[in-house]
Amino acid sequence: MAAPTSSRPVARVLPRGGGGFRAFPESAPASLRFSVGRRRRAARLEVKASANVFGNYFQVATYGESHGGGVGCVISGCPPRIPLTEADMQVELDRRRPGQSRITTPRKETDTCKILSGTHEGMTTGTPIHVFVPNTDQRGGDYSEMAKAYRPSHADATYDFKYGVRAVQGGGRSSARETIGRVAAGALAKKILKLKSGVEILAFVSKVHQVVLPEDAVDYETVTMEQIESNIVRCPDPEYAQKMIDAIDKVRVRGDSIGGVVTCIARNVPRGIGSPVFDKLEAELAKAMLSLPASKGFEIGSGFAGTDYTGSEHNDEFYMDEAGNVRTRTNRSGGVQGGISNGEIIYFKVAFKPTATIGKKQHTVSREHEDVELLARGRHDPCVVPRAVPMVESMAALVLMDQLMAHIAQCEMFPLNLALQEPVGSASSVPAFAPDLS
Repeated sequence: MAAPTSSRPVARVLPRGGGGFRAFPESAPASLRFSVGRRRRAARLEVKASANVFGNYFQVATYGESHGGGVGCVISGCPPRIPLTEADMQVELDRRRPGQSRITTPRKETDTCKILSGTHEGMTTGTPIHVFVPNTDQRGGDYSEMAKAYRPSHADATYDFKYGVRAVQGGGRSSARETIGRVAAGALAKKILKLKSGVEILAFVSKVHQVVLPEDAVDYETVTMEQIESNIVRCPDPEYAQKMIDAIDKVRVRGDSIGGVVTCIARNVPRGIGSPVFDKLEAELAKAMLSLPASKGFEIGSGFAGTDYTGSEHNDEFYMDEAGNVRTRTNRSGGVQGGISNGEIIYFKVAFKPTATIGKKQHTVSREHEDVELLARGRHDPCVVPRAVPMVESMAALVLMDQLMAHIAQCEMFPLNLALQEPVGSASSVPAFAPDLS
């Protein structure tokens, strides 16, 4: 039976007569290929390579580590003729960079990006886009103790369990610095979604520790980026923003940390985005959000609170609006029904745990399996959620961009049933861009 197709690099186990095992030489692709044979029959297996690539149509591969030479991404599948410069990405990177305020890590990085390929005269060419950001403020000596002992609730131990080796300084790939590539790619996805369908993605902090922003404090239809960015914690309500800042300051001076929740909304998402079964839109969003460092929970729409309702209370009733569009009177579904967007605002929440690396002594185990005490050093966020806001927005944009391209590829190759469907793949609403060839 043929192996399932995949757009990601794979390691293949191919048929070989005579039995036994044979590995390909080092000159083989990095995805690693193996051959096995069985008596009178051959087995074939396809295995995904290490998951450093996100997406199927709009693909993003991130690379680099916290204390290496730099970090970045390679974006494949971007449409050609999209205006793009470093400035488009820098705006979003500046929102996630360290050292922004007293409630973030004091590490000083400018996170200045450079587009190395995939554009010409400020336009995308349809070829892979390579974005690089150098690391400039590493302090590897801060991690001498952490090289010997596992930080509680950190990836130190599990990386050793899996690989038998790890990058000690900064946590390597487990560092939030890996998200630079995601945010750079997300900036491009956000721009295309805005040009194509008017999609607007905004996220904000709705909880820090025990300070919870009331559900009715923010209008999802009118909240703006300016309101969110008006304070260092990125909460659109000034009163609750100050309470959150005070909560972070309180643990920061004690060398401790706290967690919180980021709420994300996506407005003007076309109807029909997503798939009915394994690639449901909410499933793709959940996977994307739970791939972020320190994320521990996801809910969309009414989420867990929906279990308190009866069906008659929870159902979003349909009606026809003045423009003749099918709408819902409520939006407890969070803009997604049956795994497919229904045209209403998509909204969801992501929970982030307290930062694992703290300036307090903790009991742990060394790499030699001895009970020890660890006092972690280094520069770390007392609360990750203010800087997680652009990360959440970026992952939402990558999901919606990928799903939009999948929808166009499957459902708009042939004439639509215009009585029921709305074209989202038409380029008529997108301004024509042409490079200056003079």
